[in-house]
Amino acid sequence: MDFKNVIIMSDLDGTLLDDKKEISQRDMESINEFCDKGGMFTIATGRGYSMARPVAQKLKLRIPAVIFNGSAVYDFDKDEFLWQSEVTQKAGDYIKLVMDRFPDVGIEVLHKHTVYVPALNDVERAHMALENVHGDVCRLDDIPHEGWLKVLFAYPEDKMPELARFIDEHCAEGTNRVLSAPFFYELLPEGVSKAYGYKQLLRVTGSEDRFTVAAGDYPNDAEMVRSADLGVAVSNAHDEVKSSADVIIGSNNEDPMTQIIDIIRKK
Repeated sequence: MDFKNVIIMSDLDGTLLDDKKEISQRDMESINEFCDKGGMFTIATGRGYSMARPVAQKLKLRIPAVIFNGSAVYDFDKDEFLWQSEVTQKAGDYIKLVMDRFPDVGIEVLHKHTVYVPALNDVERAHMALENVHGDVCRLDDIPHEGWLKVLFAYPEDKMPELARFIDEHCAEGTNRVLSAPFFYELLPEGVSKAYGYKQLLRVTGSEDRFTVAAGDYPNDAEMVRSADLGVAVSNAHDEVKSSADVIIGSNNEDPMTQIIDIIRKK
């Protein structure tokens, strides 16, 4: 297949990034070759601006990316939002409900370029340290009332099912809810997902007629993988993603983008 007709959208953690949170040299070379021959490559990540930016810079993305689990399309080259969707203003009330019921929960409110942290726990501390994020630890009432792109709840993996059930029961109206890691549960704007963000990226880049490829590993990737012309799951992916995929490749530690590009080359 001619690369000029193809756009690849890849998840980051557990897919493009290996277990050391790095992109293999072989994958970097394959991505650059793909783009040099007219292909379009970008990322769709649950990460917000500050966490996605270092990876986007390393990749030297030539087109915008989907960030905040689909709530925004961001052009890292021009440093501007091209499209965004905000969570319902009820989200503040939802956070208060969760904090009352689970006082040991960690919470992030992602607001364009700022990560507000109205509740801190060990899971959230580890998350910020791993990604070298300097969150604005503050009271909930001190966070701007508009511009929330998503809310992330951080909780130990063994306790997460109870938290997720509570959120599904009490915080459903006006939201989409996704498990983005074993210890992260998120509130997104209603109807928003990585698949929806991918659709918006295709629109703003005028790429609706391209052959779409999407790769992922976790349930928040499943809809995107399922909706692409070629949906790809890495071998370490959750079963829901594997069942949504057209093809299953090797793991995130085995040059996944090189494998995907080789498949496209042979089509």
